[in-house]
Amino acid sequence: MAASGSKVVVYAAIAGNLAIAATKFVASFVTGSSAMLSESVHSLVDTGNGLLLLWGIHQSSLPPDDEHPFGRGKELYFWTLIVAILIFAVGGGISMYEGIVHIQEPSAAKDPIINYVVLGLAFVIEGTAWWIALCEFLKCKGDLGYWEAIRQSKDPTTFTVLFEDTAAMMGLIVAFLGVFFGDYLQMPILDGIASVVIGLILGFVAIFLAYESKGLLIGEGVDERTRDSINKIVVADPDIDCLVRALSMHLGPQDVLLTLEIEFRPDLTAAQTTAAIDRLDKAIRALHPEIKHIFVEAQSIAAQK
Repeated sequence: MAASGSKVVVYAAIAGNLAIAATKFVASFVTGSSAMLSESVHSLVDTGNGLLLLWGIHQSSLPPDDEHPFGRGKELYFWTLIVAILIFAVGGGISMYEGIVHIQEPSAAKDPIINYVVLGLAFVIEGTAWWIALCEFLKCKGDLGYWEAIRQSKDPTTFTVLFEDTAAMMGLIVAFLGVFFGDYLQMPILDGIASVVIGLILGFVAIFLAYESKGLLIGEGVDERTRDSINKIVVADPDIDCLVRALSMHLGPQDVLLTLEIEFRPDLTAAQTTAAIDRLDKAIRALHPEIKHIFVEAQSIAAQK
C-alpha cells in the first residue's frame, strides 16, 4: 500500500478519535459512567497511537545514510509495536482497573441519556473512520482472504488502524449495553463489567498487533508468490545452471533485500557472467519494483577467462 493511502487512514482515525475522546470525557464526567470513562481513555490512546504511526511513516521514509545504509524502513514496524504496547498497557489496563473499581463500588449513572447521545455520535464518527480504513485495506487485499491478507501484509499501518477501529466499534457496543442494562435493570455493576470487557477486547487486539509487529521486526521474507516468481526468472536464464538459494527480507513495506546464490554455466567467461547478472537484476526489478537491493553470489564458476 502506498504511504499516501496509509496516511489518509491514519489522519481519518486521528481526527475521529480526538473528537470522540473529548465528547466522551465530558459525558463520563457528567454521568460518572465507568464504561464511558474507559471509552474516553480508549479514544485518547487511539489518538496518540495515530500520531505515533504518522511518526513511524515519516521516519521510515528517510533516505539512507552512513549509519543506516539500508534506510530506516523498519522504524514503521518499531512504532507499530509501541502502539500495541500502549493499547495493552494504557487502554486495556486502565479500562480493566476502572471496571474492577466500579464493580467493587458500583454507583448508578447520573444521566444516562447523555451517554446514549455521545455513544450514538461516537458510533457514527468511528464508523466513518472504520469504513475508510476498510476501503484502503480492501485495495491492497486483492483476491486474498482477509486473514491471509493481514498475515502477508508488510505494511502494518492500515490493518493496525482497522483493528483499532474495529475494537473501538466493539467497545462502543459493549459500553452501550453496559449503560443501558445497568440503568434498565438498576444494576450499576453492569457498567463496571462492560468496562472490564472493553479492557479484554483491547488486550486481545494489542497482543495480536504485537505478534505481527514482532515478525516484521525480526525480518520477514517475501510472500510465496513473489518467491516463486523470482525462482522462475532465475532458472529461465540460459546462462544459469541452478538457483542454490534465494534469501529475502523486508526492510520496509516497499523495500526488500534479496540475495541470490547461483551456479552459472561452467563455460561462461567473466564478461558473460557479468552480463547474466545484469540481465537477471533488471528482470527481477522490472517485475518486482519493491526489491530495492539485489546481491548475487556465484556459488561455483569452473572456468573464468
